[in-house]
Amino acid sequence: MPERTIEFGKYGARGLKGHQAVARQLDALAGYIATPVTARRGLQARLHYLTRTDRARTAARAAGLSVTERTLRAWQTGTRTPSKKNLERIEQAYRTVRRENVARYLIARLDRAGRGTRVEIHPLNQSQVERPRQRALELRTMNVRRWERIVAAWAAGNEQQLDEAWVEQVVDLGSQWGQYEYVTNIGFAA
Repeated sequence: MPERTIEFGKYGARGLKGHQAVARQLDALAGYIATPVTARRGLQARLHYLTRTDRARTAARAAGLSVTERTLRAWQTGTRTPSKKNLERIEQAYRTVRRENVARYLIARLDRAGRGTRVEIHPLNQSQVERPRQRALELRTMNVRRWERIVAAWAAGNEQQLDEAWVEQVVDLGSQWGQYEYVTNIGFAA
């Protein structure tokens, strides 16, 4: 089994860790609000999402949005605007609650009743690496059937668990899996 990469980019290769590319793709599937939180419309949409039910309010408080009901009403009516720090808290709470709400749906969607989802792994960018040091890498595809650990780690925001869960799947590439620890992109659609 190959070792993990220690000095990535030493010779000019560019890319990102595979689990980060998976998280980016899961974020795209989660369907976040497109308008930024700094715009009035984006702020209102996030506040509505975080306060429309008692369950959503509880989840928002657990995610770090700890302001009074009076302050929330003032933000919603537009009589007061949140500080930059509170805007960041609102955005973080929104993303956390959205991930938790979408996780079960994504697992079912990606597992597809045991059939799994086809994943394309695009190799790292070696255009800046000198010719003798370049590796022969190609686009790889694999079918991932078990998404529970990956989606659960993504929803929890735990990068280490996400990395471990992703490596557990990538090992299915065989003895070459270490060459795909860093990638340009990982694509899948469900």
